[in-house]
Amino acid sequence: MKKTIEQVPVDGKTVYVRVDFNVPLKEGQITDDTRIRATLPTIKYLLQHKAKIILASHLGRPKGERKMEISLAPVAKHLSQLLGQPVQFANDCIGNEVKAQAKALKKGDILLLENVRFHKEEEKNAPAFAKELASLADVAINDAFGVSHRAHASVVGVAKFLPMAAGYLLEKEIAYIGQAVAHPDHPFAAIIGGAKVSDKIEVISNLLPKVDVLLIGGGMANTFIAAQGYSMGTSLVEEDKFELARQLLAKAKEEHTTLALPVDFVVAKEFKDEADYKIVAFDAVEDGWMALDIGPKTIEKYTDLLAPMKLIVWNGPMGVFEMDHFAVGTNQIAKAVAQSRGTTIVGGGDSVAAIEKSGLADKISHISTGGGASLEYLEGKVLPGIDVLEEA
Repeated sequence: MKKTIEQVPVDGKTVYVRVDFNVPLKEGQITDDTRIRATLPTIKYLLQHKAKIILASHLGRPKGERKMEISLAPVAKHLSQLLGQPVQFANDCIGNEVKAQAKALKKGDILLLENVRFHKEEEKNAPAFAKELASLADVAINDAFGVSHRAHASVVGVAKFLPMAAGYLLEKEIAYIGQAVAHPDHPFAAIIGGAKVSDKIEVISNLLPKVDVLLIGGGMANTFIAAQGYSMGTSLVEEDKFELARQLLAKAKEEHTTLALPVDFVVAKEFKDEADYKIVAFDAVEDGWMALDIGPKTIEKYTDLLAPMKLIVWNGPMGVFEMDHFAVGTNQIAKAVAQSRGTTIVGGGDSVAAIEKSGLADKISHISTGGGASLEYLEGKVLPGIDVLEEA
């Protein structure tokens, strides 16, 4: 068990908190503040305990250059509005000026540091840079699950110089996803979608022995079907992954896992929303047509398979859900997951976006804030940002 925020002394201390404020910005305005709101419980707990709070985050990929269009300054303003109190902003994340700002903090003050990725040492996990960050505080909290699969200075390096524990958000991710991988409730279903098998090989391989049902959707389903000798027309297919797909199908049989593939598709001649489309059986995709969504019979089949589950993990859409005509499969699976009486976990940017878009987010047990991190966690990998936390 890893230490959590309530197991470390924070009263009146200066607390370094690695958050994930990598939010979308348009003309200096935040267009989605989900990640900021997700860290509020941790920040509010520290405020209740009269801590002096120093927040560190990255934004975008400046590659070690100072790019003011991805400065965290707008985030400081936005956070100030959410909390109803001033949030100070530092023009850098290390240096004498920042040290002076940190030293001047009073109990209950908040300081947000500038984008840590403005320094190339961040992604290199340079010890000297990590030591500079750590020198600002007495104790460290990681509440940035979205970057916990990265061995970066602000996430991992700081823990060499300060005791580090999980914030509420990270604690929840460990509890839900970690538990699902290590000690799942049964019957257990995983829904894996997205464009390519190659992106999700490790997840499928890791989950096959653990799940009772594995539902495949999105472009990767095309590869599984084509690998069995069926024509997929002009659909996205990874021919170099046919052998792997066949191996996974064989492994599912060995493990007595139900690996379900689409029985019908919504197909179109062009990759655009206004294209003519029709519904065809999985073995009747004609030349010149491409599968862009799962069909109604597949939706019905998948919904029935999900109904008795005690645990459902979903990562990846069922089709090209960005286009309304090809979003039906993803939206219907979102409904089926939301209606489940079991524990439901949704991870990965596209699946989360689909759940948010369908207005069903409040019906899901846990929505993961980390795309790549939740994927690696489901793969059974040790995440560096969790590994470095102190043991309870």
